[in-house]
Amino acid sequence: MTVLWVSVVVFGLAAMGGATMLVLRLQQKALPMPLAVLHGLGAATGLVCLVVAVAGGSAPRLATYALIGFAGAALGGFYLFSIHLRGKSHPVALILGHGSVAVASFVLLLLAVVRG
Repeated sequence: MTVLWVSVVVFGLAAMGGATMLVLRLQQKALPMPLAVLHGLGAATGLVCLVVAVAGGSAPRLATYALIGFAGAALGGFYLFSIHLRGKSHPVALILGHGSVAVASFVLLLLAVVRG
């Protein structure tokens, strides 16, 4: 399994955690800190794998675009985590923006891996 595929799998798992937190937020339930931490660690792992693949020079151009998108999503994720640490309510619009950028980046990464 290539580093790009590892990135796809790890980002996919992180997305499941993010989707779970979105549903919990929409139900106005508390977001569990362990889930938030695992989501962030999973996304960070995927990001590091993607950086390694792109920096190696053999990744398709779409993977580079995905990296840029995931970096932007990470910035939003850091801000959302800071809100979580302060015990405040997460703005749904910010969650949706963060998730939308991450999903678009995931699609680019998946296309990069499938197209080779």
